[in-house]
Amino acid sequence: MYKVIYPTIITGLLVLFTSVMLSLFSKSWDPKSKHCYVTGGSSGLGLAVAKLLVSKGAHVSIVSRDARRLENAMKELEAVRTSPHQILRYYSYDLVTAAGSREALDAVCEPHQGKNPDAIFMLAGSCHPRFFIEETEETMRTQMDQTYWVQAWTALEASKRMVRDKSKGKIVFHSAYIGYITLIGYAAYGPGRMALRALADTLRQEFLLYDIDVHIAFPGTMYTPGYDIENATKPKITLKIEETDPGVTGDQYAKGLLRGVQNGDFHISPDLLGNIFRASMRGVAPSGNFIVDSLWNFIGWIGLPIWRMSVDSTVKGHKKEHEEYLTSKGFCMFCLNAGEAGLHTDQI
Repeated sequence: MYKVIYPTIITGLLVLFTSVMLSLFSKSWDPKSKHCYVTGGSSGLGLAVAKLLVSKGAHVSIVSRDARRLENAMKELEAVRTSPHQILRYYSYDLVTAAGSREALDAVCEPHQGKNPDAIFMLAGSCHPRFFIEETEETMRTQMDQTYWVQAWTALEASKRMVRDKSKGKIVFHSAYIGYITLIGYAAYGPGRMALRALADTLRQEFLLYDIDVHIAFPGTMYTPGYDIENATKPKITLKIEETDPGVTGDQYAKGLLRGVQNGDFHISPDLLGNIFRASMRGVAPSGNFIVDSLWNFIGWIGLPIWRMSVDSTVKGHKKEHEEYLTSKGFCMFCLNAGEAGLHTDQI
């Protein structure tokens, strides 16, 4: 996907090395003995982060909808515990509603004398990319639930409790590269990820009133169980654009995410391309390190316009194949088979 940026790889790695070295001298948050709440903790990134937190001595509560997966996940957490005194629990709740998020936190707080978790890692969600004209009201609403509301409701309920109890804490959102950039196929997915960025940017400032730290992570391709589900509906043109993105495993990204939280980073992008996007498009969000981010920004200033033109060219070159695809799905250039696609002609 990003092959036009790779000539800058050497410079980028040097910048990344400098950033890591500088982080060694910063004050670090220690999760040991703290209660960490992880949504989406039954698999993928959520499970990877939960295991990492447990291995560092944290009390960990994981929440997901699938009870069977939660049971299997708990076995993995038990295998990495460092003390018999760690409190490890799992809970099955649907977090796309305010009520579900509130009930989940009520249950999670109970083993801790009603105290709110010290850190909230909101890693639940799903992605189902497709062409915009294939979307329906149901799929659009579901994607907003699974990208934005599944985190926003938890953040709202957790922050109310933190303010009520006058307790300091951490709230960690999970966006994606698509929270910085736009790409064909993500018309229903992207708005929720960008909305999370707007929410986190707002809360970072507002929560200065309460000493609550806010973080938001922007991962790229991650090889998790959700990735296979995502690719099942992903358009071929999107797959082609992304084919040179090397990707990482959930375990690899979890380490970078937690390192960013421990270092107090607001926008967390621990990989090469993520740092380029972050430094180039962070707006007024705080910089991790002015010198390092200036170098990342310079790389983006050169590479990102070239990347955009390359992607646009690839999309235009896909037009004929796309027309054939539309025909196979019951579309034509100026009409639509509403029965097959679930849309009306006045929606084109």
